[in-house]
Amino acid sequence: MAVAIPTTACDGGNIDAGRNRSHGSLPVDERNPVILANDGASDNWSGEYAMLLANSGGPPLAGIIVNPSSYWRDLAASVAGWTDMITAARDSGLQNIPDATPSPADPLVRPADGKIESTSPNGSNGAKLILDLSKRSSLPWRPVVVVTGSRLTDVADAYLMDPTVVDRVVVVSSLGGAGASGGGAMGWPNGELDPWADWIVGQRFRYVQISGFYDQQGDITTATAANLPDNAFGTWMAGKVSRLFPIPMSSDQIAILALALPSFVTTIGRAAVDGSATFDSATGPPLVPQQDGHLWIAPTCDGTLAADRLWEMLSDARTFRH
Repeated sequence: MAVAIPTTACDGGNIDAGRNRSHGSLPVDERNPVILANDGASDNWSGEYAMLLANSGGPPLAGIIVNPSSYWRDLAASVAGWTDMITAARDSGLQNIPDATPSPADPLVRPADGKIESTSPNGSNGAKLILDLSKRSSLPWRPVVVVTGSRLTDVADAYLMDPTVVDRVVVVSSLGGAGASGGGAMGWPNGELDPWADWIVGQRFRYVQISGFYDQQGDITTATAANLPDNAFGTWMAGKVSRLFPIPMSSDQIAILALALPSFVTTIGRAAVDGSATFDSATGPPLVPQQDGHLWIAPTCDGTLAADRLWEMLSDARTFRH
């Protein structure tokens, strides 16, 4: 039975074995190009961490997908928020920040026969971006990573459009919870937004579930906001402090931090989707410990590293390259 183990170097589930071992306990690291997928722009620091890390030795940011969810139903408003963030980043000297790609597709519907391959695809803009960027940017030993903080619709849709995408993509998600035995569930938060997409991703992709949420309100406080850089990005971040969601489960940035900082994840277990479970339209599938499973679950993370790395990047003049 798989159990959570201390963070150590691993062979990346054979992704990097024999050529480029991953840094840390996950199968991917700060060298993998990233497609960030999320909904709202103001409830957490996911976008800001991704953009800063991309300019500070972290994962290069290849794409940004914005989708609606039951948390953020107004896609136009969410895209506007992301566009404002992107503009502030570019105006402040952050480089290689892609445009936001709106992806308005509905959650996927489980077919009557219950077979994944019978599912009708959306053909969404987000799925098309994943397919395009993964073909252009992935290597056999360094796949593109789709980092999600919302529903998994676009990822699953990409598979329905082209099943070979699983050879080019690893999914790292801020999602669900982990059990003490090493298993867990692809449930709330985010896993309840498209349960059938969860089943598809959990059974077809190499999937990393980061469930070590932390109190993100300590990253930047009302008091420390005065120390933010005197540029458009600092102004954007200062204006966002009061809008952050106050619950730890909203800290979607744990997914990009787990990828970028090898010591951020403090325990890791291997698992698989429980194929004997009955599909539940209100939540994603349960996960069971499996020593050689193609799923990784991180139940705990070191939240203190988040703010330390954030302020290190914000305080380094080399981050903003004007």
